[in-house]
Amino acid sequence: MTLRKSLVMLLYLLFVLVPIYWLVNMSLKSNREILGGLTLWPTAPTLDNYRVIFTEPSWYTSYLNSLTYVSMNVVISLLVALPAAYAFSRFRFLGDKHMFFWLLTNRMAPPAVFLLPFFQLYSAVGLFDTPIAVALAHCLFNVPLAVWILEGFMSSVPKEIDETAYIDGYTFPKFFVRIFLPMIRPGIGVTAFFCFMFSWVELLLARTLTSVDAKPIVAQMTRTVSAAGIDWGVLAAAGVVALLPGVAVIYFVRNHVAKGFALGRV
Repeated sequence: MTLRKSLVMLLYLLFVLVPIYWLVNMSLKSNREILGGLTLWPTAPTLDNYRVIFTEPSWYTSYLNSLTYVSMNVVISLLVALPAAYAFSRFRFLGDKHMFFWLLTNRMAPPAVFLLPFFQLYSAVGLFDTPIAVALAHCLFNVPLAVWILEGFMSSVPKEIDETAYIDGYTFPKFFVRIFLPMIRPGIGVTAFFCFMFSWVELLLARTLTSVDAKPIVAQMTRTVSAAGIDWGVLAAAGVVALLPGVAVIYFVRNHVAKGFALGRV
């Protein structure tokens, strides 16, 4: 039975890792070698594709743009969702369940539904083609998800802790920052992970709400077609580079994510 489980796990890992290996393999080849035939590894490895990513302004600026608006989105989503989730977990008020469900309906809607309103609004107020425009647009989807996840973690914390802190003389901001937030660190880590991943891979809003100055890496990767055709090597190198932030985030929050899957709403 153990051998069978090991074999199944090995096959699963191969199934997951083969596309990543093939992406790295292509990023180390020239276009001529990529289009010349099937090879399991580069016959003449080259770093020219990565050199293009890190030397051409259109590539590395789009990469920095993505990191900028994704980081802004995670911070804004957490700042908005933390007090909102606390209110849902600690207080009962008229229509609280309906409002909680309404938040989730925003997350269920496809981004295309809000595309035209965002485009017209940002064009009117001068936010079009700025990182904050994409960050705020993604908050429409990330804040409901963040509230939903955090509320599950906060509800698991006994209310007696709040009352004890108030008796000891803690003000609400001091209690919330010093006592309550450290108790739900796994939930914050899980929430930050999901907000980051959605904002990082989302293409439709990011591409439509930017044009030149704030163009993200996911949009730049769709514009590699030239008169000579698609630059497959550069596109593969961009894909490898685009994977790195997600890998880094998973590494730093891996323990929190594991606890989140075990204890929270995830």
